[in-house]
Amino acid sequence: MFRDLDKLRAYYADAPEDIRLEDIDLERVPSHVSIIMDGNGRWATARGLDRSQGHVAGVDSLREAVTTSVRLGLDVLSVYAFSTENWRRPQREVDLLMHLFATTLVNELPLFHQENVRLRFFGDLTALPEQTRLVFQRGLDETADHTGMVFALAVNYGSRAEIARAARIVAERVAAGEISPNEVDESLLEKNLYTAGLPDPDLLIRTSGELRLSNYLLWQLAYTEFYVTDTLWPDFSRWDFLRAIASFQGRSRRFGGVVTS
Repeated sequence: MFRDLDKLRAYYADAPEDIRLEDIDLERVPSHVSIIMDGNGRWATARGLDRSQGHVAGVDSLREAVTTSVRLGLDVLSVYAFSTENWRRPQREVDLLMHLFATTLVNELPLFHQENVRLRFFGDLTALPEQTRLVFQRGLDETADHTGMVFALAVNYGSRAEIARAARIVAERVAAGEISPNEVDESLLEKNLYTAGLPDPDLLIRTSGELRLSNYLLWQLAYTEFYVTDTLWPDFSRWDFLRAIASFQGRSRRFGGVVTS
């Protein structure tokens, strides 16, 4: 992925004491970083605010994460925006999130154009309000020709439902005689996941300190490195992102094998 070194250095000019751009090997930046953005509600509650204010504040962190990813030269940034289980939240909060998705995407389109970012969504979008779906389609259409980083949002997404959906698609092809059971393998199932065509995440970041996947990318995270921080999502900055990259680069990825000297 192309990166503008002058913009990158300017973006990370005011480094805190514990992390600097020089601490990062730019030749080993992960191709795909995925983020479980957690802690908006707790951030707001701790400040005596309504939970909705936490979601609004989280938009600034998301914008910074996109810009950071572009500056570092990532190929893909994906984020867990709304799960299939999130419909259980109070209706007022769900309505706010749906409205926030639409307004945020419209407001951020100039950034996506400026940075050559291509949008992608994964999840069952048919259940979303019509206005939200129309705005999502507008974003897809307007960024379809962009050739830079892919920014993928998981909306109304659940990994178990995704895998079951892929299995149904494959089973229907077997039942129709298009393929034989012996042709069903990991590659075929993977081609029918929502994330088909995207590389698996190299690094998963989860904010707010929770140590669970929350039904997110169960197939795709098989060999992903995890980074968990107690920082709540609205407080997650470009420096926190850099700390996660530094942690990733300090690990040895063996993919089930062993390291030989």
